[in-house]
Amino acid sequence: MKILKKWIKQNVNSSSKNIGDSEVKMISKSLSENLVNLYAFFKDTPDLIVRHLEIKKGNKQAVLIYLSSLIDKDLIHEHILYPLINNDNDTEMPSQSVTIGKVESSSTWKDVELNIFQGKSILLIDGQTEVMILDTPGWPQRSIEDPQLETSLKGAHIGFGETSDRNIALIRRYIPNRQLKITEMVVGERSKSKVSILYLEDVANPELLQELKNRIEQIHVDFILNAGELEQFIEDSPYSPFPQFISTERPDAAASHIFQGRMIVMVDGASAVLVTPVTLISFFQNVDDYGLRLLSSNFIRMLRMVSFFIAILLPSLYISLISFNYELIPIKILLNIGKYRSEVPFPPFIEALIMEISLEMLREAGVRLPAPIGQTVGIVGAIVIGQAAVQAGIVSNMMIIVVSSTAIASFIIPNYDMSAAIRLLRFPMMIIASWFGIVGIVIGLMTIIGHIISLESLGTPYASPFAPIRFPEWKDTFVRFPLWKMTKRPSGARPIQVKRQGTNGFRRDEK
Repeated sequence: MKILKKWIKQNVNSSSKNIGDSEVKMISKSLSENLVNLYAFFKDTPDLIVRHLEIKKGNKQAVLIYLSSLIDKDLIHEHILYPLINNDNDTEMPSQSVTIGKVESSSTWKDVELNIFQGKSILLIDGQTEVMILDTPGWPQRSIEDPQLETSLKGAHIGFGETSDRNIALIRRYIPNRQLKITEMVVGERSKSKVSILYLEDVANPELLQELKNRIEQIHVDFILNAGELEQFIEDSPYSPFPQFISTERPDAAASHIFQGRMIVMVDGASAVLVTPVTLISFFQNVDDYGLRLLSSNFIRMLRMVSFFIAILLPSLYISLISFNYELIPIKILLNIGKYRSEVPFPPFIEALIMEISLEMLREAGVRLPAPIGQTVGIVGAIVIGQAAVQAGIVSNMMIIVVSSTAIASFIIPNYDMSAAIRLLRFPMMIIASWFGIVGIVIGLMTIIGHIISLESLGTPYASPFAPIRFPEWKDTFVRFPLWKMTKRPSGARPIQVKRQGTNGFRRDEK
Protein backbone atom coordinates (compact mmCIF):
# COMPACT_ATOMS: atom_id res chain seq x y z
CA MET A 1 0.00 0.00 0.00
CA LYS A 2 2.86 2.41 0.83
CA ILE A 3 4.58 1.64 -2.48
CA LEU A 4 1.27 2.37 -4.32
CA LYS A 5 0.87 5.76 -2.59
CA LYS A 6 4.48 6.72 -3.37
CA TRP A 7 4.03 5.83 -7.06
CA ILE A 8 0.81 7.86 -7.25
CA LYS A 9 2.46 10.99 -5.82
CA GLN A 10 5.32 10.71 -8.32
CA ASN A 11 2.97 10.42 -11.30
CA VAL A 12 0.16 12.79 -10.41
CA ASN A 13 2.03 15.99 -11.35
CA SER A 14 3.02 14.73 -14.77
CA SER A 15 -0.46 13.34 -15.41
CA SER A 16 -2.22 16.53 -14.39
CA LYS A 17 -0.50 18.43 -17.20
CA ASN A 18 -1.98 16.19 -19.89
CA ILE A 19 -5.27 15.20 -18.30
CA GLY A 20 -8.45 16.18 -20.12
CA ASP A 21 -11.77 17.32 -18.83
CA SER A 22 -13.50 14.93 -16.44
CA GLU A 23 -16.51 14.72 -18.78
CA VAL A 24 -14.56 12.65 -21.33
CA LYS A 25 -12.65 10.38 -18.90
CA MET A 26 -13.83 6.88 -18.10
CA ILE A 27 -13.14 4.84 -15.00
CA SER A 28 -10.20 2.46 -15.49
CA LYS A 29 -9.80 -1.10 -14.18
CA SER A 30 -6.51 -0.09 -12.60
CA LEU A 31 -6.94 1.37 -9.13
CA SER A 32 -3.58 3.14 -9.29
CA GLU A 33 -4.51 4.84 -12.59
CA ASN A 34 -7.85 5.92 -11.14
CA LEU A 35 -6.10 7.47 -8.14
CA VAL A 36 -3.73 9.37 -10.43
CA ASN A 37 -6.73 10.81 -12.25
CA LEU A 38 -8.47 11.55 -8.95
CA TYR A 39 -5.57 13.56 -7.53
CA ALA A 40 -5.20 15.40 -10.82
CA PHE A 41 -8.89 16.38 -10.88
CA PHE A 42 -8.95 17.40 -7.20
CA LYS A 43 -5.61 19.10 -6.87
CA ASP A 44 -5.31 21.52 -3.92
CA THR A 45 -8.45 20.17 -2.25
CA PRO A 46 -7.44 19.70 1.41
CA ASP A 47 -10.85 18.43 2.53
CA LEU A 48 -10.76 15.54 0.03
CA ILE A 49 -10.43 12.30 1.99
CA VAL A 50 -9.10 9.16 0.25
CA ARG A 51 -9.50 6.19 2.63
CA HIS A 52 -7.62 3.07 1.50
CA LEU A 53 -9.16 -0.19 2.66
CA GLU A 54 -9.22 -3.88 1.92
CA ILE A 55 -12.60 -5.51 1.44
CA LYS A 56 -12.58 -8.63 3.60
CA LYS A 57 -14.65 -10.76 1.23
CA GLY A 58 -12.39 -11.44 -1.76
CA ASN A 59 -9.39 -9.47 -0.40
CA LYS A 60 -10.01 -6.63 -2.88
CA GLN A 61 -8.17 -3.33 -2.68
CA ALA A 62 -10.44 -0.29 -2.66
CA VAL A 63 -10.56 3.39 -1.74
CA LEU A 64 -13.41 5.42 -0.32
CA ILE A 65 -13.45 9.05 -1.52
CA TYR A 66 -15.42 11.97 -0.06
CA LEU A 67 -15.22 15.61 1.00
CA SER A 68 -15.08 15.76 4.79
CA SER A 69 -16.97 19.08 4.86
CA LEU A 70 -20.02 17.70 3.04
CA ILE A 71 -20.60 14.23 4.51
CA ASP A 72 -21.92 12.58 7.64
CA LYS A 73 -18.86 10.96 9.26
CA ASP A 74 -20.89 8.68 11.54
CA LEU A 75 -22.84 7.41 8.55
CA ILE A 76 -19.61 6.52 6.72
CA HIS A 77 -17.98 4.81 9.69
CA GLU A 78 -20.99 2.75 10.77
CA HIS A 79 -22.68 1.92 7.46
CA ILE A 80 -19.83 1.79 4.92
CA LEU A 81 -16.37 1.21 6.42
CA TYR A 82 -17.36 -1.24 9.15
CA PRO A 83 -19.53 -3.51 6.92
CA LEU A 84 -16.88 -3.58 4.14
CA ILE A 85 -13.91 -4.30 6.39
CA ASN A 86 -15.72 -6.83 8.61
CA ASN A 87 -18.00 -8.46 6.06
CA ASP A 88 -18.62 -12.13 6.94
CA ASN A 89 -21.57 -12.67 4.61
CA ASP A 90 -21.52 -15.06 1.69
CA THR A 91 -22.08 -12.27 -0.84
CA GLU A 92 -19.12 -10.94 -2.81
CA MET A 93 -20.95 -7.81 -3.94
CA PRO A 94 -19.79 -4.76 -1.95
CA SER A 95 -23.05 -2.98 -2.74
CA GLN A 96 -24.88 -5.67 -0.75
CA SER A 97 -22.57 -5.23 2.22
CA VAL A 98 -23.02 -1.53 2.88
CA THR A 99 -26.15 -0.47 4.73
CA ILE A 100 -26.63 2.91 3.04
CA GLY A 101 -30.14 3.45 1.75
CA LYS A 102 -29.27 4.69 -1.75
CA VAL A 103 -26.48 3.12 -3.82
CA GLU A 104 -25.82 3.96 -7.47
CA SER A 105 -23.08 3.16 -9.97
CA SER A 106 -21.30 5.04 -12.72
CA SER A 107 -18.36 4.61 -15.11
CA THR A 108 -17.42 8.24 -15.83
CA TRP A 109 -15.38 10.79 -13.91
CA LYS A 110 -17.99 13.42 -14.70
CA ASP A 111 -20.49 11.64 -12.42
CA VAL A 112 -17.79 11.08 -9.80
CA GLU A 113 -16.94 14.77 -9.69
CA LEU A 114 -20.58 15.88 -9.58
CA ASN A 115 -21.57 13.46 -6.82
CA ILE A 116 -18.56 14.20 -4.62
CA PHE A 117 -19.53 17.88 -4.57
CA GLN A 118 -23.12 16.89 -3.71
CA GLY A 119 -22.00 15.27 -0.45
CA LYS A 120 -21.84 11.68 -1.67
CA SER A 121 -19.06 9.13 -1.19
CA ILE A 122 -17.37 7.20 -4.00
CA LEU A 123 -16.09 3.63 -3.63
CA LEU A 124 -13.37 2.69 -6.15
CA ILE A 125 -12.57 -1.03 -6.31
CA ASP A 126 -9.50 -2.43 -8.03
CA GLY A 127 -10.39 -4.32 -11.21
CA GLN A 128 -13.81 -2.74 -11.71
CA THR A 129 -14.72 -0.10 -14.29
CA GLU A 130 -17.72 1.11 -12.32
CA VAL A 131 -17.71 3.03 -9.05
CA MET A 132 -20.26 2.87 -6.26
CA ILE A 133 -21.94 6.18 -5.41
CA LEU A 134 -23.10 6.18 -1.78
CA ASP A 135 -25.60 8.72 -0.46
CA THR A 136 -23.91 10.23 2.63
CA PRO A 137 -24.78 13.97 2.73
CA GLY A 138 -24.16 15.81 5.98
CA TRP A 139 -23.47 19.45 5.21
CA PRO A 140 -24.38 22.24 7.67
CA GLN A 141 -27.99 23.40 7.49
CA ARG A 142 -30.36 25.46 9.59
CA SER A 143 -33.47 24.17 11.29
CA ILE A 144 -36.99 24.74 9.96
CA GLU A 145 -38.17 28.25 10.80
CA ASP A 146 -41.16 30.51 10.24
CA PRO A 147 -40.88 32.38 6.90
CA GLN A 148 -39.76 35.97 7.45
CA LEU A 149 -41.41 37.58 4.40
CA GLU A 150 -44.68 35.62 4.40
CA THR A 151 -46.24 35.60 7.83
CA SER A 152 -49.47 33.71 8.34
CA LEU A 153 -52.17 33.86 11.00
CA LYS A 154 -53.79 30.47 10.44
CA GLY A 155 -51.32 28.71 8.14
CA ALA A 156 -48.40 26.47 9.11
CA HIS A 157 -45.39 28.13 10.71
CA ILE A 158 -42.73 26.30 8.74
CA GLY A 159 -40.68 27.57 5.82
CA PHE A 160 -38.34 26.17 3.22
CA GLY A 161 -34.64 25.77 3.97
CA GLU A 162 -31.58 25.70 1.73
CA THR A 163 -31.61 21.94 1.05
CA SER A 164 -33.76 20.70 -1.81
CA ASP A 165 -34.22 17.20 -0.34
CA ARG A 166 -35.69 18.65 2.84
CA ASN A 167 -37.84 21.10 0.86
CA ILE A 168 -39.22 18.26 -1.26
CA ALA A 169 -40.03 16.37 1.94
CA LEU A 170 -41.99 19.37 3.23
CA ILE A 171 -44.09 19.43 0.06
CA ARG A 172 -44.65 15.67 0.19
CA ARG A 173 -46.14 16.15 3.65
CA TYR A 174 -48.91 18.18 1.99
CA ILE A 175 -49.18 16.07 -1.20
CA PRO A 176 -48.87 12.37 -0.27
CA ASN A 177 -49.82 11.29 -3.77
CA ARG A 178 -48.00 9.18 -6.35
CA GLN A 179 -48.95 11.66 -9.08
CA LEU A 180 -46.50 14.18 -7.57
CA LYS A 181 -43.56 13.96 -9.96
CA ILE A 182 -40.09 15.48 -9.67
CA THR A 183 -37.83 16.26 -12.63
CA GLU A 184 -34.23 17.07 -11.75
CA MET A 185 -31.81 19.10 -13.87
CA VAL A 186 -28.36 20.64 -13.39
CA VAL A 187 -27.67 24.32 -14.15
CA GLY A 188 -24.33 26.11 -14.00
CA GLU A 189 -21.05 25.04 -15.57
CA ARG A 190 -19.21 25.52 -12.28
CA SER A 191 -21.85 25.63 -9.54
CA LYS A 192 -23.66 22.49 -10.80
CA SER A 193 -26.81 23.66 -9.04
CA LYS A 194 -29.56 21.05 -8.87
CA VAL A 195 -32.89 22.36 -10.13
CA SER A 196 -36.05 20.37 -9.38
CA ILE A 197 -39.44 20.78 -11.05
CA LEU A 198 -42.41 19.52 -9.01
CA TYR A 199 -45.87 18.98 -10.49
CA LEU A 200 -48.91 16.70 -10.53
CA GLU A 201 -48.59 14.50 -13.59
CA ASP A 202 -52.34 14.10 -14.14
CA VAL A 203 -53.06 17.82 -13.64
CA ALA A 204 -50.14 19.91 -14.96
CA ASN A 205 -50.10 20.77 -18.66
CA PRO A 206 -47.38 18.69 -20.41
CA GLU A 207 -46.77 21.41 -23.02
CA LEU A 208 -46.01 23.97 -20.33
CA LEU A 209 -43.82 21.45 -18.54
CA GLN A 210 -41.79 20.83 -21.69
CA GLU A 211 -41.49 24.56 -22.35
CA LEU A 212 -40.18 25.08 -18.82
CA LYS A 213 -37.62 22.29 -19.26
CA ASN A 214 -36.46 23.73 -22.57
CA ARG A 215 -35.92 27.18 -21.07
CA ILE A 216 -33.89 25.78 -18.18
CA GLU A 217 -31.80 23.58 -20.50
CA GLN A 218 -30.88 26.63 -22.58
CA ILE A 219 -29.22 28.35 -19.60
CA HIS A 220 -25.43 28.36 -20.02
CA VAL A 221 -23.78 30.25 -17.16
CA ASP A 222 -21.03 29.60 -14.63
CA PHE A 223 -23.32 29.60 -11.63
CA ILE A 224 -26.87 29.93 -10.33
CA LEU A 225 -27.05 30.69 -6.62
CA ASN A 226 -30.74 31.34 -5.98
CA ALA A 227 -34.19 31.17 -7.50
CA GLY A 228 -34.19 34.89 -8.34
CA GLU A 229 -31.24 34.44 -10.71
CA LEU A 230 -32.91 31.48 -12.40
CA GLU A 231 -36.14 33.47 -12.81
CA GLN A 232 -34.39 36.16 -14.86
CA PHE A 233 -33.18 33.59 -17.38
CA ILE A 234 -36.54 31.92 -18.01
CA GLU A 235 -39.16 34.68 -17.68
CA ASP A 236 -41.05 35.89 -20.75
CA SER A 237 -40.53 39.66 -20.39
CA PRO A 238 -37.33 40.51 -18.48
CA TYR A 239 -37.83 44.28 -18.86
CA SER A 240 -41.31 44.32 -17.36
CA PRO A 241 -41.65 45.72 -13.82
CA PHE A 242 -44.20 43.02 -12.99
CA PRO A 243 -42.94 39.64 -11.71
CA GLN A 244 -43.93 36.68 -13.88
CA PHE A 245 -43.13 34.03 -11.26
CA ILE A 246 -44.34 33.85 -7.69
CA SER A 247 -41.51 33.41 -5.20
CA THR A 248 -42.60 31.75 -1.97
CA GLU A 249 -40.93 30.36 1.15
CA ARG A 250 -44.06 28.56 2.36
CA PRO A 251 -44.53 24.82 1.70
CA ASP A 252 -48.31 25.08 2.15
CA ALA A 253 -48.51 27.89 -0.44
CA ALA A 254 -46.35 25.88 -2.86
CA ALA A 255 -48.53 22.80 -2.38
CA SER A 256 -51.67 24.86 -3.00
CA HIS A 257 -50.27 26.06 -6.33
CA ILE A 258 -49.35 22.50 -7.32
CA PHE A 259 -52.92 21.37 -6.61
CA GLN A 260 -54.14 24.13 -8.92
CA GLY A 261 -52.08 22.69 -11.79
CA ARG A 262 -49.02 24.91 -11.56
CA MET A 263 -45.39 23.83 -11.38
CA ILE A 264 -42.78 24.53 -8.71
CA VAL A 265 -39.15 25.25 -9.62
CA MET A 266 -36.77 24.57 -6.76
CA VAL A 267 -33.05 25.45 -6.70
CA ASP A 268 -30.83 23.56 -4.29
CA GLY A 269 -29.31 26.08 -1.89
CA ALA A 270 -32.19 28.58 -2.15
CA SER A 271 -34.84 29.04 0.54
CA ALA A 272 -37.54 30.18 -1.91
CA VAL A 273 -39.19 28.34 -4.80
CA LEU A 274 -40.70 29.68 -8.02
CA VAL A 275 -44.32 29.10 -9.07
CA THR A 276 -45.32 29.09 -12.74
CA PRO A 277 -47.49 29.86 -14.69
CA VAL A 278 -49.15 32.65 -12.72
CA THR A 279 -51.57 35.51 -13.28
CA LEU A 280 -51.71 39.03 -11.88
CA ILE A 281 -54.49 38.11 -9.46
CA SER A 282 -52.30 35.34 -7.97
CA PHE A 283 -50.05 37.94 -6.35
CA PHE A 284 -52.98 39.29 -4.30
CA GLN A 285 -54.02 35.91 -2.92
CA ASN A 286 -52.74 34.53 0.36
CA VAL A 287 -52.91 31.23 2.21
CA ASP A 288 -54.92 32.88 4.98
CA ASP A 289 -57.64 33.87 2.49
CA TYR A 290 -58.91 30.30 2.45
CA GLY A 291 -58.61 29.71 6.19
CA LEU A 292 -60.48 32.83 7.29
CA ARG A 293 -64.25 33.15 7.26
CA LEU A 294 -65.79 34.21 3.96
CA LEU A 295 -66.73 37.81 4.80
CA SER A 296 -63.43 38.55 6.55
CA SER A 297 -61.47 37.06 3.70
CA ASN A 298 -63.32 39.08 1.08
CA PHE A 299 -62.92 42.31 3.03
CA ILE A 300 -59.15 41.82 3.27
CA ARG A 301 -58.86 40.90 -0.40
CA MET A 302 -60.81 43.98 -1.53
CA LEU A 303 -58.60 46.04 0.78
CA ARG A 304 -55.57 44.74 -1.13
CA MET A 305 -57.12 45.73 -4.45
CA VAL A 306 -57.85 49.24 -3.22
CA SER A 307 -54.33 49.48 -1.79
CA PHE A 308 -52.91 48.51 -5.19
CA PHE A 309 -54.42 51.60 -6.81
CA ILE A 310 -53.66 53.86 -3.84
CA ALA A 311 -49.99 52.86 -3.85
CA ILE A 312 -49.67 53.64 -7.56
CA LEU A 313 -51.94 56.68 -7.97
CA LEU A 314 -52.14 58.66 -4.71
CA PRO A 315 -48.94 60.78 -5.06
CA SER A 316 -49.64 61.44 -8.74
CA LEU A 317 -53.23 62.42 -7.94
CA TYR A 318 -51.99 64.88 -5.34
CA ILE A 319 -49.55 66.41 -7.83
CA SER A 320 -52.17 66.73 -10.59
CA LEU A 321 -54.81 68.23 -8.29
CA ILE A 322 -52.46 70.81 -6.82
CA SER A 323 -50.73 71.73 -10.10
CA PHE A 324 -53.50 71.45 -12.72
CA ASN A 325 -56.92 70.42 -11.52
CA TYR A 326 -57.27 72.30 -8.23
CA GLU A 327 -60.87 73.18 -9.12
CA LEU A 328 -61.78 69.59 -8.22
CA ILE A 329 -60.75 70.13 -4.59
CA PRO A 330 -63.43 71.41 -2.12
CA ILE A 331 -62.79 75.05 -1.30
CA LYS A 332 -62.17 74.54 2.44
CA ILE A 333 -59.61 71.81 1.85
CA LEU A 334 -58.01 73.89 -0.89
CA LEU A 335 -57.62 76.87 1.47
CA ASN A 336 -55.97 74.66 4.10
CA ILE A 337 -53.61 73.18 1.52
CA GLY A 338 -52.73 76.65 0.26
CA LYS A 339 -52.00 77.84 3.82
CA TYR A 340 -49.57 74.98 4.46
CA ARG A 341 -47.99 75.15 1.01
CA SER A 342 -47.39 78.91 1.18
CA GLU A 343 -44.06 78.31 2.92
CA VAL A 344 -42.91 75.41 0.69
CA PRO A 345 -40.39 76.63 -1.93
CA PHE A 346 -40.74 73.59 -4.24
CA PRO A 347 -43.43 72.61 -6.74
CA PRO A 348 -45.59 69.60 -5.79
CA PHE A 349 -43.59 67.17 -7.95
CA ILE A 350 -40.23 68.02 -6.30
CA GLU A 351 -41.92 67.95 -2.89
CA ALA A 352 -43.35 64.49 -3.55
CA LEU A 353 -40.07 63.24 -5.04
CA ILE A 354 -38.07 64.30 -1.99
CA MET A 355 -40.43 62.51 0.40
CA GLU A 356 -40.78 59.36 -1.71
CA ILE A 357 -37.01 58.96 -2.07
CA SER A 358 -36.54 59.60 1.65
CA LEU A 359 -39.17 56.96 2.42
CA GLU A 360 -37.49 54.42 0.13
CA MET A 361 -34.14 55.08 1.79
CA LEU A 362 -35.65 54.53 5.23
CA ARG A 363 -37.38 51.37 4.05
CA GLU A 364 -34.17 49.94 2.59
CA ALA A 365 -32.17 50.88 5.70
CA GLY A 366 -34.74 49.12 7.89
CA VAL A 367 -34.48 45.96 5.81
CA ARG A 368 -30.65 45.80 5.72
CA LEU A 369 -30.01 46.59 9.37
CA PRO A 370 -30.48 43.99 12.16
CA ALA A 371 -34.13 43.61 13.15
CA PRO A 372 -34.16 45.58 16.45
CA ILE A 373 -32.11 48.44 14.96
CA GLY A 374 -34.06 48.37 11.69
CA GLN A 375 -37.40 48.84 13.43
CA THR A 376 -36.00 51.75 15.44
CA VAL A 377 -34.56 53.42 12.34
CA GLY A 378 -37.83 52.98 10.43
CA ILE A 379 -40.12 54.40 13.11
CA VAL A 380 -37.91 57.08 14.65
CA GLY A 381 -36.42 58.10 11.29
CA ALA A 382 -39.82 58.58 9.68
CA ILE A 383 -41.17 60.62 12.60
CA VAL A 384 -38.09 62.79 13.05
CA ILE A 385 -37.43 63.42 9.38
CA GLY A 386 -41.10 64.08 8.60
CA GLN A 387 -41.53 66.52 11.46
CA ALA A 388 -38.24 68.28 10.73
CA ALA A 389 -39.08 68.58 7.02
CA VAL A 390 -42.43 70.23 7.82
CA GLN A 391 -40.92 72.64 10.34
CA ALA A 392 -38.15 73.56 7.90
CA GLY A 393 -40.75 74.37 5.24
CA ILE A 394 -39.41 71.79 2.77
CA VAL A 395 -42.69 69.86 2.54
CA SER A 396 -46.27 70.43 3.66
CA ASN A 397 -48.35 68.50 6.17
CA MET A 398 -50.59 67.24 3.38
CA MET A 399 -47.61 65.70 1.58
CA ILE A 400 -46.64 63.80 4.74
CA ILE A 401 -50.16 62.36 4.87
CA VAL A 402 -50.06 61.39 1.18
CA VAL A 403 -46.65 59.70 1.39
CA SER A 404 -47.52 57.87 4.62
CA SER A 405 -50.80 56.58 3.18
CA THR A 406 -48.98 55.42 0.06
CA ALA A 407 -46.39 53.54 2.12
CA ILE A 408 -49.05 51.83 4.23
CA ALA A 409 -50.95 50.80 1.10
CA SER A 410 -47.82 49.21 -0.41
CA PHE A 411 -47.24 47.23 2.80
CA ILE A 412 -50.64 45.55 2.45
CA ILE A 413 -49.65 43.80 -0.82
CA PRO A 414 -48.85 40.21 0.31
CA ASN A 415 -46.15 39.53 -2.32
CA TYR A 416 -42.84 41.36 -1.97
CA ASP A 417 -41.99 41.29 -5.70
CA MET A 418 -45.34 42.81 -6.62
CA SER A 419 -44.97 45.41 -3.88
CA ALA A 420 -41.57 46.38 -5.31
CA ALA A 421 -43.08 46.72 -8.80
CA ILE A 422 -45.81 49.02 -7.46
CA ARG A 423 -43.24 51.20 -5.70
CA LEU A 424 -41.31 51.49 -8.96
CA LEU A 425 -44.38 52.42 -11.04
CA ARG A 426 -45.20 55.24 -8.64
CA PHE A 427 -42.36 57.42 -9.98
CA PRO A 428 -43.25 57.47 -13.71
CA MET A 429 -46.87 58.12 -12.73
CA MET A 430 -45.70 61.14 -10.70
CA ILE A 431 -43.69 62.44 -13.65
CA ILE A 432 -46.54 62.15 -16.16
CA ALA A 433 -48.96 63.71 -13.65
CA SER A 434 -46.65 66.74 -13.28
CA TRP A 435 -46.74 67.17 -17.09
CA PHE A 436 -50.37 66.52 -18.00
CA GLY A 437 -52.39 66.36 -14.78
CA ILE A 438 -55.40 64.03 -14.66
CA VAL A 439 -55.09 63.35 -18.38
CA GLY A 440 -51.55 62.12 -17.82
CA ILE A 441 -52.72 59.80 -15.03
CA VAL A 442 -55.36 58.31 -17.32
CA ILE A 443 -52.78 57.78 -20.05
CA GLY A 444 -50.36 56.18 -17.60
CA LEU A 445 -53.04 53.92 -16.18
CA MET A 446 -54.12 52.82 -19.66
CA THR A 447 -50.48 52.09 -20.52
CA ILE A 448 -50.10 49.91 -17.41
CA ILE A 449 -53.31 48.02 -18.16
CA GLY A 450 -52.26 47.49 -21.79
CA HIS A 451 -48.87 46.22 -20.66
CA ILE A 452 -50.47 43.78 -18.20
CA ILE A 453 -52.77 42.43 -20.92
CA SER A 454 -49.81 41.88 -23.25
CA LEU A 455 -47.75 40.03 -20.63
CA GLU A 456 -47.44 36.25 -20.46
CA SER A 457 -46.18 33.85 -17.82
CA LEU A 458 -44.69 30.77 -19.45
CA GLY A 459 -46.77 31.52 -22.52
CA THR A 460 -50.09 31.90 -20.63
CA PRO A 461 -52.09 35.19 -20.38
CA TYR A 462 -50.96 37.23 -17.37
CA ALA A 463 -54.27 39.10 -17.11
CA SER A 464 -56.47 35.98 -17.04
CA PRO A 465 -59.39 35.66 -16.24
CA PHE A 466 -60.03 39.33 -17.15
CA ALA A 467 -58.27 39.28 -20.52
CA PRO A 468 -59.42 37.01 -22.01
CA ILE A 469 -62.63 37.30 -20.02
CA ARG A 470 -63.75 34.12 -18.24
CA PHE A 471 -66.65 35.01 -15.95
CA PRO A 472 -66.93 31.57 -14.26
CA GLU A 473 -63.40 32.01 -12.89
CA TRP A 474 -64.15 35.32 -11.21
CA LYS A 475 -65.13 33.28 -8.16
CA ASP A 476 -61.59 33.66 -6.81
CA THR A 477 -60.46 37.12 -7.92
CA PHE A 478 -61.57 40.41 -6.31
CA VAL A 479 -63.66 38.39 -3.88
CA ARG A 480 -63.69 34.72 -2.95
CA PHE A 481 -66.78 32.59 -3.31
CA PRO A 482 -67.49 29.83 -0.74
CA LEU A 483 -65.02 26.96 -1.10
CA TRP A 484 -67.72 24.44 -2.05
CA LYS A 485 -68.60 26.57 -5.10
CA MET A 486 -65.05 26.65 -6.49
CA THR A 487 -65.21 23.27 -8.18
CA LYS A 488 -62.75 23.96 -10.99
CA ARG A 489 -59.06 24.80 -11.16
CA PRO A 490 -58.09 28.23 -12.54
CA SER A 491 -57.57 28.18 -16.31
CA GLY A 492 -54.60 30.51 -15.91
CA ALA A 493 -52.60 27.40 -14.94
CA ARG A 494 -53.92 25.60 -18.07
CA PRO A 495 -54.47 22.28 -16.22
CA ILE A 496 -55.42 19.17 -18.18
CA GLN A 497 -57.70 18.07 -15.30
CA VAL A 498 -60.04 20.99 -14.69
CA LYS A 499 -62.41 19.60 -12.05
CA ARG A 500 -60.98 19.54 -8.51
CA GLN A 501 -63.98 18.66 -6.33
CA GLY A 502 -67.57 17.49 -6.48
CA THR A 503 -70.60 18.01 -4.24
CA ASN A 504 -69.78 18.42 -0.57
CA GLY A 505 -71.93 16.96 2.21
CA PHE A 506 -75.05 18.95 2.99
CA ARG A 507 -74.14 21.33 0.11
CA ARG A 508 -75.45 18.85 -2.48
CA ASP A 509 -78.05 21.32 -3.67
CA GLU A 510 -75.33 23.89 -4.45
CA LYS A 511 -74.07 24.04 -8.02
